[in-house]
Amino acid sequence: MKTNGKCQSCGMPLKSDPKGGGTNSDGTLSQEYCSFFYSDGKFFNPGMTIDQMKALVVEKLREKGFPKFVANVFASGLKRLKR
Repeated sequence: MKTNGKCQSCGMPLKSDPKGGGTNSDGTLSQEYCSFFYSDGKFFNPGMTIDQMKALVVEKLREKGFPKFVANVFASGLKRLKR
């Protein structure tokens, strides 16, 4: 699956991740997941539902000053991600 440089859990551009991405179990940088949700080859919250992720993404985007409409449009694309 082509990731287009986006976290396949939350949709954030991996270039925006302060750590450059999460880490795989072998310590290498993940090319699929950001450090906010993935480390050492494991998800921090493996049971998170798509609805919970959408709510979290909208909340974080709103905190960054995005209008609610834009945040909701962005979050609606989460269903196309790998996780």
